[in-house]
Amino acid sequence: MKLVECIPNFSEGRNKDKIADIVSTIKNSDGVRLLDVSSDYDHNRTVVTFIGGPEDVCQAAYKACEKGCEVIDMSKHTGEHPRMGATDVIPFVPVKDVTMDECITLAGKLGKRIGDNLHIPVYMYESASTKPERADLAYIRRGQYEGFFDKIKKTGWEPDFGPREVSIKSGVTAVGARPPLVAFNVNLNSRNLGIAKKIAKAVRNSSGGYRYVKAIGVNITEKNMVQVSMNMTDYKKTPLYRVYEQIKMEAARYGVSIAECEIIGLLPSQALIDTAVSYLQIHSFDNNQLLENHIFE
Repeated sequence: MKLVECIPNFSEGRNKDKIADIVSTIKNSDGVRLLDVSSDYDHNRTVVTFIGGPEDVCQAAYKACEKGCEVIDMSKHTGEHPRMGATDVIPFVPVKDVTMDECITLAGKLGKRIGDNLHIPVYMYESASTKPERADLAYIRRGQYEGFFDKIKKTGWEPDFGPREVSIKSGVTAVGARPPLVAFNVNLNSRNLGIAKKIAKAVRNSSGGYRYVKAIGVNITEKNMVQVSMNMTDYKKTPLYRVYEQIKMEAARYGVSIAECEIIGLLPSQALIDTAVSYLQIHSFDNNQLLENHIFE
């Protein structure tokens, strides 16, 4: 049975009714199963995770995007997380008996449908990108919603699908295909945003840090602290524990400690197993030693 995971991100994390409206389109879609809904007030963003067959997932993603564009007004949106559209990003992830190429085809099909029917500029990213530089979502989103009105008119910024004009209400959407990533946030015992930004710069790839880390420093007013917010794009090649230790060391330079960590959405269990094995210094650990692997096999 073919299974694809889809993790659309919506620029709404505060209005529970709007979030419920978006999520209901997925709940009521045939052939898919809702796995997780994670909303953040300060980021003003909701990440939804669902799974199903390729065509069913593609249909549910379109319905969710359509509803997101209906209930979210980007001209009134503010939040800590970088964003460019009501339905900001829609990635497809191969899970079972599905190749990355199939997910790329699925992303292209959805991108065209959004562009043609909803009249929203669509940029393909990650493995589905049509230009090398567009593989990096941060590159596409640079300048965010406000900056896209001028940027889209510049040479090389024509969208892959949809009009070459930003929708005032819905903004711009990125659709892509990628491996699983881990949304990993580290909260600091500090209200100094400058420290969080310096630490984010030290660990992210674009500034000379870890190859598979994207990071920004943000304010978390709800908790009265600052955060290093990260996407770990390949937890196997850049594990969570390594980046955590680097952040702890960088924070100590400024007399700051780590308050807590959080995972947004879902993650592969192996990412946590690798972390536990590292910190416990377990010699020659094998996943066959996990009880659950024998009970549920």
